[in-house]
Amino acid sequence: MKKEKRVLTQPIEIRAAEDGTRKVRGYASVFNSDSENLGGFIERIAPGAFDEADMSDVRALFNHDDNKVLARSSSGTLRLGVDDRGLFYEFDLPKTSYARDLAELMDRGDVNQSSFGFTIRKDGDEWNYDKKPARRTITKIDRLFDVSVVTYPAYPDATVALRTLEQKKETDEALTVQQAQRERKIIINSKII
Repeated sequence: MKKEKRVLTQPIEIRAAEDGTRKVRGYASVFNSDSENLGGFIERIAPGAFDEADMSDVRALFNHDDNKVLARSSSGTLRLGVDDRGLFYEFDLPKTSYARDLAELMDRGDVNQSSFGFTIRKDGDEWNYDKKPARRTITKIDRLFDVSVVTYPAYPDATVALRTLEQKKETDEALTVQQAQRERKIIINSKII
């Protein structure tokens, strides 16, 4: 299966929690939203496309650059969830030079889009050639590799924002039990050190 990437456009906000932590939250995929023309076709992600997807080891990246890791689901620093709107992600900005650069670009409004890298399950898409350009609907994602804050979009309907601690608490309610337990364990372990 070929790895694919899709980019989504939405405004990005930068917010700091009382403890100085800066949180990024965005939608990597929004259901039933048309992409830009992807070279002869327009694409949509159907609700339920992520239901059986392997999201066990997803990275948050800057511009899909493997050298600019911002968070990772297997370490508990990247939190993922699916709601009625789509696939969302959240992470605390790490204390790296490129994360500080990203925060500056987000503050200025220069970078304000999201993207995701994935593979499609066999028979996980439907094509309609009745319209020009053709329409593709992705019904089953096989594996999610990354969610990225990016410069150029493919989808015009995704968000990413830096969030406050209060907003994070509200978001935790939508996370899966496993992700919430992993996050709490990290917080407890960091207090012990």
